[in-house]
Amino acid sequence: MSNRGYDVVVDVDAEGDLGHTDLQEDLEFHSSTFDDNPRASKLPPDSSNPFSTSNSTLASKRYLWTLSFYAQFFDVDTSEVLRRCRVAVYPRSNFLDILDGNPDLYGPFWIATTVIFILFITGTISQYLAQRGVEHFAYDFTLLSGASGLIYGYTFVLPVALWGVLRWFGSEGANLLECWALYGYANLIWIPVALISWSPINILNWVFVAVGFALSALFLVRNLWPLVNATDMRTSRVLLVVVVALHAGLAIAIKEFFFA
Repeated sequence: MSNRGYDVVVDVDAEGDLGHTDLQEDLEFHSSTFDDNPRASKLPPDSSNPFSTSNSTLASKRYLWTLSFYAQFFDVDTSEVLRRCRVAVYPRSNFLDILDGNPDLYGPFWIATTVIFILFITGTISQYLAQRGVEHFAYDFTLLSGASGLIYGYTFVLPVALWGVLRWFGSEGANLLECWALYGYANLIWIPVALISWSPINILNWVFVAVGFALSALFLVRNLWPLVNATDMRTSRVLLVVVVALHAGLAIAIKEFFFA
């Protein structure tokens, strides 16, 4: 009886007297129709929704103009963000498994913002060292606007295009939030690279940027492969080449624009 549910039906006489009720005759047991497995009642996430996640059951009731719609993308605590940062730097498993159906924009936004300000500061130091001896040094705030356009565009615009291409070629597992999370956490390596690439030794700066490119590109290719592999073999190879080429373009832009 431990594995089945039962409904109890009590037969009450006309006077409503329960004192003389014969339990053997008046109690009837019927098999319950309730399902003991709560998971069976859950609906699978809608793969056609680019913002759908496995734990956002109320996403369909949220609207673009409400704060609750955007709050669901930042539903993660600091300890979880730090754990994802550690996994991004020292990858031991697929990053999508670490996300566990709950990709966030909190980490990608603040990582990108941190990279922007560090690039501006270290780029300014690099310019100051290159112009040493000049009587008056003028700050170049185009470094800040350039860093914002470059990093925010690469982190949040490029994944939209990648997601669209993946869905076009039949990758049903592609999720826009996961693409944003992958590219956002891949930017983490540029923080230490930017902190040490302001030296006046140009070849040393190239080495630092090349190492940053190699590590972040490996992170992207390794974690995008399950999504890209859902397409045909030729398309998957072309997409990976494009991803690596665009990432190389980001690395070259960082080197030439900030640490030339």
